[in-house]
Amino acid sequence: MRILNEKQVNPFLTSLEKRASGSIREDDVQKLVKKIIIDVQKNGDKAVIKYTKKFDSVELKKICATKKEIESAAKKVDLDFMKVLKTSTKRIRKFHEKQKESSWQFTEDGITLGQIIRPLERVGVYIPGGKAAYPSTVLMNVIPAQVAGVTEIALCVPNLKGRIDPYVAAAIKLLGVTEVYKIGGAQAVAAMAYGTKTIKKVDKIVGPGNIYVAIAKRMVFGQVGIDMIAGPSEILIIADKTA
Repeated sequence: MRILNEKQVNPFLTSLEKRASGSIREDDVQKLVKKIIIDVQKNGDKAVIKYTKKFDSVELKKICATKKEIESAAKKVDLDFMKVLKTSTKRIRKFHEKQKESSWQFTEDGITLGQIIRPLERVGVYIPGGKAAYPSTVLMNVIPAQVAGVTEIALCVPNLKGRIDPYVAAAIKLLGVTEVYKIGGAQAVAAMAYGTKTIKKVDKIVGPGNIYVAIAKRMVFGQVGIDMIAGPSEILIIADKTA
């Protein structure tokens, strides 16, 4: 958290205004994302690798992360973090188990009515990456799918230098997810939505991301299900000495 004193507030607000005014236009993002999606539809893995090199400066030889890569990265995490991760996993799982619904039916006047609750077969989870690591996103998206009984869970994790972040890897290993792809951005969303030679298409895509990911999810909705369009999560608190 960054704390500003009274003299620093106005200059900081001015810098935020400048940053906002210089932001990329959504129309431009939509055009680029549409181009990426069409390219991935036509060229599959080749397009995914091309955009990963262009936007992440990573030239992937293989899109899929191996079990050895994940285990090797996870070993770098300290025991205190693993303790927190296990506690969080237990609490999140317990919460979602309370939400789980069951099928039911009844017969009245010779007519049977009811509701069938069954899990999706395959779900794609997008885990943000790049400048920061989000192991919590792994937990909060994978655990509900596991509780629901989803058969196949595929993760897309953008990363720096083609390596899985240790904290994210620790969460992946703890939950037992074995299908992990080292890609991100609109190309990852398109790959999960339409499928490639390496990545089998999913029924639904969940997880947050930047504006490119959000717009890509919006564009593929209908081809696949999505959870929501996640927006910015920055928070600014302005308080004086009486607060």
